[in-house]
Amino acid sequence: MSEDNQIKITLPDGSSLEQPAGATLLEIAKSISPRLAKEVLVARVDGQVVDLKSTLSRDAQVEFLTFDDEAGRKAHRHSTSHVMAQAVQKLFPGVRFAIGPAIADGYYYDFETDKNFTPADLAEIEKEMEAIIKANLPFERFEMDRPEALDYFRNNGQTYKVELIEDLPEDANLSFYRQGDFTDLCAGPHVPSTGRLKSVKLMNIAGAYWRGNERNKMLQRIYGTSFPKKSMLEEYLFRIEEAKRRDHRKLGAELDLFSLRDEGPGFPFFHPKGMILRNELENYWREEHKKRGYQEIRTPVILSRSLWEQSGHWDHYRENMYFTKIDEGDFAVKPMNCPGGILIYAGKLRSYRDLPIRLAELGLVHRHEMSGVLHGLMRVRCFTQDDAHIFMLPSQIKDEIIGVIDMINDFYKTFGFPYHVELSTRPEKAMGSEEIWEMATAALRDALEVKGLNYTINEGDGAFYGPKIDFHLEDSLGRTWQCGTIQLDFQMPEKFNLSYIGEDGQKHQPVMIHRVVFGSLERFIGILTEHYAGAFPAWLAPVQARVIPITDRHAEYARGVADRLEKAGVRVELDSRNEKIGYKIREAQAQKIPYMLVTGDKEAGQDAVAVRHRTKGDLGAMPVADFEAMLLEEIKTKAY
Repeated sequence: MSEDNQIKITLPDGSSLEQPAGATLLEIAKSISPRLAKEVLVARVDGQVVDLKSTLSRDAQVEFLTFDDEAGRKAHRHSTSHVMAQAVQKLFPGVRFAIGPAIADGYYYDFETDKNFTPADLAEIEKEMEAIIKANLPFERFEMDRPEALDYFRNNGQTYKVELIEDLPEDANLSFYRQGDFTDLCAGPHVPSTGRLKSVKLMNIAGAYWRGNERNKMLQRIYGTSFPKKSMLEEYLFRIEEAKRRDHRKLGAELDLFSLRDEGPGFPFFHPKGMILRNELENYWREEHKKRGYQEIRTPVILSRSLWEQSGHWDHYRENMYFTKIDEGDFAVKPMNCPGGILIYAGKLRSYRDLPIRLAELGLVHRHEMSGVLHGLMRVRCFTQDDAHIFMLPSQIKDEIIGVIDMINDFYKTFGFPYHVELSTRPEKAMGSEEIWEMATAALRDALEVKGLNYTINEGDGAFYGPKIDFHLEDSLGRTWQCGTIQLDFQMPEKFNLSYIGEDGQKHQPVMIHRVVFGSLERFIGILTEHYAGAFPAWLAPVQARVIPITDRHAEYARGVADRLEKAGVRVELDSRNEKIGYKIREAQAQKIPYMLVTGDKEAGQDAVAVRHRTKGDLGAMPVADFEAMLLEEIKTKAY
């Protein structure tokens, strides 16, 4: 602190300013920009997120956080959950409050009350929340000592708050937030006042056991969301409705792609049209891997317990595995493909001249998932991982990682997916020394920086055997999905005693990369279905064109067109039913077939078809040969 009682504030861009000691963060924001002061929600001071009413008495690094920042959104929505609780308190006296955190895209609060909340109640709660927001009540932070806090909540009948306090360490600082007549136990931070919350919407009601334990009482959970602008809320609600329209489970049934049945919970059934889509993805996968020097393998679904003990899965992953006995021996259904690929590498002597060896597998794996988390193709119990395992010299690490990054980038560009990257570091439950982990993490970091990719650090989220790069693709609704991953592994080669003969004639240990591009083929199909709303690009579409004769007398010519296209390699159908042409076109559009080819007298006389595209509409008449060439080029280039 300088002698004139000024402190130095350093901002994220490296600039700095002096402010009086004791100034609040909101006052400092106002001195920078009135607009910033209006939009800022909380601030990060020397790495810690705090309220804007906090004062600064010493030099500090300060970052002002708006709704554009994750921490800003979290504070906004957590503050809204307090407003919802306040509204419930007014409308339903005697309710007992549990917890109300911010979550992805919103917040919830759990309540215990004798009344079952209804949609009509949500409308009333929402109306009361809007009144609280309009009142612009300040969020006031204060502290109480433990006995005082326990007395306060006991006297108010808030048994869940009492339990939460009793579970905290004796020396814990107990902070509380009050807005108007509502007080809650809370670590914060919160926005300055309720007026910052602007637009709110309550979404639904669900049951939730206290602390997620089914032996505890069932509470009522109200979910909601909030935004600082009405237009942002409207856009979000539109996306929610659009997501319902695009739900892959609904489209999967309508387009006859796949089904989910009680006889196989979590085990999807692929129908003929779904298999066409799946096979096209697999064919593309094989073509691209062959170009890049991968060799395809296939390993067994069931392998012995001793293998899984050696790999570490028995100790680190057993709760997610299925088991069986064969000839009185213990076996497991594979949850991952890597041990099988390792056995193939270890099956013969390898030379440094052989490396890198890239072994790729479309391997079916099974993982035990709780029934409550199963969700269409997105969360299943058996799925196909597009795995590859690369065995290499230490000197080849960077080039191999760069090669995988380039491959994943090319795949996602083919489907039109932008993406962002995360680097995940050593988890608490990990194999190997910190030195080896640091070496592996540095190698991944170096490759990302060579490629010039921006990335974020995901602390502690690496696999138990090594750090990883995760690729999060963004779909047409702005949702992100973690699909591709690159995991660098120094552990498995050691556990399986893998080796190669080096230039010196001695045995050395290779380094290993585990990687996927699609991740799960089933899940990727679900993502693609929603991304394209079932209107797959022509190269993926189960039916690429449907020929539609106007009347029965045009059926023979239409059949000839269909045969010609089929011989050229087009997936084509003929709709010769005795139905009106408009009905047949509407049905083809409902099936999201890329092209409808109408044939009548004029087209038959000119060896042509009247072309209609599912989204562009009528493209006019063109010779069959021209349409064939156009569609084949679209398929060849995988245009989307």
